[in-house]
Amino acid sequence: MKRLLIFSLISLVAIVPARAQEKTGGIVVDKDKRTITVDCKIAPRKMEDPKFQGKTWPVEVIACYPYPKGQKAHETVVTIDVKPSEVHKALESFGLKPGKPVRGEAKDPPQGPDVNLFLEIPDSNGRPKRVSIERTLIDPKTNKPMPKVKWRFTGSIKSKPDPAKDDTVYGADMTGTLISIFPVTDETVFQTNLTMKEEKYLKLETDTKLLLPPVGTPVKLVIEVPGK
Repeated sequence: MKRLLIFSLISLVAIVPARAQEKTGGIVVDKDKRTITVDCKIAPRKMEDPKFQGKTWPVEVIACYPYPKGQKAHETVVTIDVKPSEVHKALESFGLKPGKPVRGEAKDPPQGPDVNLFLEIPDSNGRPKRVSIERTLIDPKTNKPMPKVKWRFTGSIKSKPDPAKDDTVYGADMTGTLISIFPVTDETVFQTNLTMKEEKYLKLETDTKLLLPPVGTPVKLVIEVPGK
């Protein structure tokens, strides 16, 4: 009986780390620091699927599901496994109310409370270093970082999984887009003050030469909610 108990305990200890390693995403809400931290990974910039023709497409979103689940996985900085609606709920726990996203050439800019977005990446010594999202992107023609923008908690529109039915779901959970730079989709949780006019001229690429770690590296997306 004792041997069986000892064996069971050893098995349990062995299983716990394995399960922890299987966890590919998560959210930590820190009410004192007013932050929401999301587990993510550096996304590949070139997709193996032939439909992408071996091309690298300009970055249009910051975080989304990995390919093929993520609709914008070929245009993102990082990939996530958590549902965007879970981040939405975490933001509401701070008392924030979502605004309104826009799509395409809309007359009005997206509405919603401003937040600050950062990426926590390992430095040369492996210690976490927090940088603004804008610093992770550059204009490949000028090598200048992305201009400073406002990140707004717009919340996602509701979408129909089945057009033939009236049932709706949180749209961003379908497409997997958490943060959008340009209003290429309204199925997202965050948008900036940029419009599709800027999208025509601002073609962005990740700064892999000087800042970001290799593809697949676990990093953290930090959403900072400003105080009242």
